[in-house]
Order: sequence, then structure tokens, then C-alpha cells
Amino acid sequence: MRLCGLNTRIVNKGDNLVELLLESLRKQNLQVEDNDVLVFTSKVVSTAEGRLVKLNDVRPSEKARQLARKYDLAPEFAQLVLTEADKIYGGVPKAVLVFKKGLLAANAGVDNKNSPKGYAILWPADPEKSVKEIREELSRRTGKRVAVMIVDSGLTPLRIGTSGLALAVAGFKPIRDQRGKKDLYGKNIMITRHAVADDLASAAHFLMGESTEKTPIVLIKEANLDFDDGVYGPSDMMMTIKECIFMGTFLFDRRG
Repeated sequence: MRLCGLNTRIVNKGDNLVELLLESLRKQNLQVEDNDVLVFTSKVVSTAEGRLVKLNDVRPSEKARQLARKYDLAPEFAQLVLTEADKIYGGVPKAVLVFKKGLLAANAGVDNKNSPKGYAILWPADPEKSVKEIREELSRRTGKRVAVMIVDSGLTPLRIGTSGLALAVAGFKPIRDQRGKKDLYGKNIMITRHAVADDLASAAHFLMGESTEKTPIVLIKEANLDFDDGVYGPSDMMMTIKECIFMGTFLFDRRG
């Protein structure tokens, strides 16, 4: 498998991401081929779609002010977290753990980083729709059967730092089910499912970086994937709270 980071200019609201991608490919003398995977950061997708919010325009509620005091956030930022989250579980200074679109996420995907001063950036409103449209336009303009992912930074319990998290996938199955197969010693595999989309997201995230890299797109070639024409979002890559070793353990133990 080969990965190529694609450098771009700073993305603005209304930009055509496929045009931006094709421009970067030409500059780096790269071509798209069948079964390539194009990985986009959620921030460039959100920026192009206008998912930027000017913090001075946000009017925080009393609940947002309480959340801000508890977790050392700006009240306007806390209001965006409240608006975007499906459920809030708790947090630590500067970060609130929420449930959103089938994912556990810090601050409901709301972020100040790599957004203009005085603004916060939100997740794409409909990641599945976004990834489907990008894939369809790419296929039309290149004539190639490609796959597309939108990714963001994610966290692993008790591990320092961020890794990649797939928000939406079009063109391959994001989970490879190993249950019922045999291991090296012929034993039945009981519970293992391989999160191939998140693995690819982390590989791309390594090239994309977290600060001034200007590498919001990664081209992946020769990935061993189960290609199809499906579109998959967070709900297709999640398990129930009861099945989750982290959420199931802590929530059910707390309830006694």
C-alpha cells in the first residue's frame, strides 16, 4: 500500500474540493486509478460547505455558561458543543465528551484549530451525503472507480494524543468481520471485527498532521479493501453501548 499526501492552498467557503484535488494531483504529477482511495479531512469538507461559525455571533444560554465554567471553555464555544451534541457525558478542562452521530467525540467535533481567528468549525452536516457527492464527481471527471473517505482526529481511552477516525466512507466496506474464521492455530475467532476504515484514517492522519502541514487530502493506492458502491456513515461503524467494553463497563457499573 502507498500513501501520498496532497498539498493544497488554504480552502475557502464554496471551493470545489474535487477541482482542488485534481489541481494538486497535476502539480505533484500523480494520477487517479481504479480502486484508489481519496481521504479528505473533515475540516476542508466543512469549510467548503460553510460550516464555520463566528463566535461573536453565538448567544450562549445559561446551560452553556454552566458548561463553560465547569470545563474551562468559552461560553460561545460551549453553546456550539451543546447544539451539536446528541448527549453529553462529562469532560475534563477544555474537552467535553459527547455522543454525536453514533460516535464518542470530544466537543461534538467543534474545533477552533485550523479555522480563521474568531471562528469555530463544525463537522460536515451530512458526512454520508458529502462523501457520496465527492465520489460521484470524481468518478465523472476521472472515469475511474475510486473510493472516498472523510476523516477527523479521534481519541483512544487512556492513550495520549489523536489518531484518525473515519466519519464517512463511500466505495468500500469499512468493517471486515473476522468472526467465524480461524486463527493461526485453527481456533475459531469469536469477537474480532477489523476497523479497516479507521486504520486507513490513521495512516492518512499521520501524513495530514495537526498544525500547518496544508495536507488535507491523501491519496491511497493498492489498499487491500472490499470495494463496493456503498455509502457508510458513523452508524455503520458503531456498536451498541452494551457491546462496547468502555461504555458498557463504566455506564452499567455506575448504575449498579
